[in-house]
Amino acid sequence: MQKYEELLVSLRKVIRAIDLYSKKLSKESGLTSPQLIVLKEIDKHDGYMVKDIAQSINLSSATVTSILDRLEARAYVIRERSVTDKRKVGLYLTEQGKAVIKDAPRPLQTHFIDRFEKLEDWEQTQLMSTMQRIASMMDAEKLDASPMLEVGAIEEITKPE
Repeated sequence: MQKYEELLVSLRKVIRAIDLYSKKLSKESGLTSPQLIVLKEIDKHDGYMVKDIAQSINLSSATVTSILDRLEARAYVIRERSVTDKRKVGLYLTEQGKAVIKDAPRPLQTHFIDRFEKLEDWEQTQLMSTMQRIASMMDAEKLDASPMLEVGAIEEITKPE
């Protein structure tokens, strides 16, 4: 097998692993990775506003709002307007929301980050450089992307505004 073929096979394996994990997460919890991450952020920071979550997880406010609409429709999240400042709307998990994140598997990037951080600094730098080069070779360096390993609709994985 040619070296470029080995590289393409490895890339396909990464894409496939992300796809399989996304399907597993959806099957086990009924959530996408971005939905789970938003729920976990709300759990960590009760009363957070949309813009705070968007900054924290590197997604646009519009994307977080769209995710929240779906989560609210499923009764996982409630939005409460501040009594002191009517312009502010805090986000809170419902009991159902707390239960679903308690039982949900970890997002794939959490597993990846754990392993990545155990690498030596030079290995981390080498991997980053290699992946940036691959993105460039695929004319993908200008595509918007958040640090989430998720397969799905592009509007769910865009950078902050």
